[in-house]
Amino acid sequence: MLAHLEIKQITNHRDYPYDLLLLADETIAAINKYLFDSAVFVVQEEQQPIAVFCLYPVDNETLEIKNIAVSPSHRNRGLGSKILRYIQETYHAQYPNLIVGTTDCGFDQIRFYERNDFVKYDLRTNFFIENYEQPIYENGQLLKDMVLLKYQPQRT
Repeated sequence: MLAHLEIKQITNHRDYPYDLLLLADETIAAINKYLFDSAVFVVQEEQQPIAVFCLYPVDNETLEIKNIAVSPSHRNRGLGSKILRYIQETYHAQYPNLIVGTTDCGFDQIRFYERNDFVKYDLRTNFFIENYEQPIYENGQLLKDMVLLKYQPQRT
């Protein structure tokens, strides 16, 4: 699946790639709220980190993608979709439910997840207002609510 790439779990907290993590989350404080309770993985190409993802076990059946980010120089090449397939294939037996949250005005992110067989199922009202110290804007809009999506593979 990721033939020329290497996926490594990061076990030493000093090795967390905050530069990549900050591509998908706004502040280090927000990242640290979930990072130390998550499994953190880096995707490397020629031993250089090019992507990161964090997986948080919500319960015995549900795994949440807390952060998934691809470096700008490696975007639009299908790497994010490959990472999602890797997560789905690797963890589906243990965690039949895979979920992710993103801002309700993150139109590109929502389309990305929907193209990868995720469907909207809930909304966390005022999530970004209550969980971030400073207001955050995206696409010219104040981030307010979080859309929750769950993986629901297409049946053929």
